[in-house]
Amino acid sequence: MKRNHLNRRDFLKGAASAAAVSTLPVTTVELAFADPAKSFSFAYISDSHIQHVKGDQFVNNWDRGLIRAVAETNMLRPKPDFVMFGGDLAQLGTKAELDHGAEMLAKLNYPTHCLLGEHDYYLDLGEYWSELYGPHWYSFDHKGVHFVVLNSILTHDEWTFERWPTPEQRMLEMAGLDNPNGSPFMVGEKQRAWLATDLEGVAKTTPVVVFSHSPIQKIYKGWNFWTDDAEQVQALLAPFNDATVIYGHVHQIQYNQIGNISFHAVMATAWPWPYPQSYAQAETYLPKLTVPMNRADPFHERDATGWQFINLETGRVAMTYQLNNNTDRTVAYNRETGRPEDTTFQSPESRISPQIHY
Repeated sequence: MKRNHLNRRDFLKGAASAAAVSTLPVTTVELAFADPAKSFSFAYISDSHIQHVKGDQFVNNWDRGLIRAVAETNMLRPKPDFVMFGGDLAQLGTKAELDHGAEMLAKLNYPTHCLLGEHDYYLDLGEYWSELYGPHWYSFDHKGVHFVVLNSILTHDEWTFERWPTPEQRMLEMAGLDNPNGSPFMVGEKQRAWLATDLEGVAKTTPVVVFSHSPIQKIYKGWNFWTDDAEQVQALLAPFNDATVIYGHVHQIQYNQIGNISFHAVMATAWPWPYPQSYAQAETYLPKLTVPMNRADPFHERDATGWQFINLETGRVAMTYQLNNNTDRTVAYNRETGRPEDTTFQSPESRISPQIHY
């Protein structure tokens, strides 16, 4: 099955306009096989950051982001086989936020898989999340692809259990985006042992897709775009012909290639990274930054919001970003160079050796 000149209007049938369709990050992943009966697609929504204000009041911007993403996902044609939610459903992990977000996700017309973000976890260490969505890590097979869902936002026991006087303080510290009191994420020894056992029974020719919240690579420690044991997890994926890690958390376009593993970020429904000052209507609810971050294009402050279509027809990701206030772009795996490349925006010099782009 080939993808030819897909556009927003073709893919999201029934949308009012192309402009309306491009406002939110509904990621659609298509996997095509020689046997058409095995071909399928799935959708991906991430980082809604539902935030409770008081009573029955929630931050409207973040609510509207998730509501609209769900509505657009329900209009997808062809219909995805399932939906993945990539973490940070809540902002401060409260029952009110998780219930409110879960109510919105429940309106999806497809089977839905969910993974934890740090904002969902560090108030009660995922206890209420388990009541809503079950295990913190798991795997499943679907039409010839092995999917793995990881809890990649764990950290050291001392930080988690001993350092903070209250769960609320622990949550606030981990929710600070460039907070020096935070702690780098990790998958952890117990979960890595589970992953090794899980992958033992999977043929090395089987496509493996890993969903995580943090990147399973080391990008920038100061913003916690970082997973401490990333190399150990990567080593478990190294024997497979085709491995892909899809992650949220970073609220921006990122892509990378490490060995056989392609890494691709998806965008958020809540806000782009960093936070535009023009969001004056929600100023008091945006997390504070102590280190200002410059945009790649300051004239297009919304260029990190939109949605993306992912094609895995070849076993490697081709990610087409439908951007809100900027030119659409495609990042596709180049088998000749052995890494993802953005031929429009990435200079030839930067394609000489693998590196992180964001």
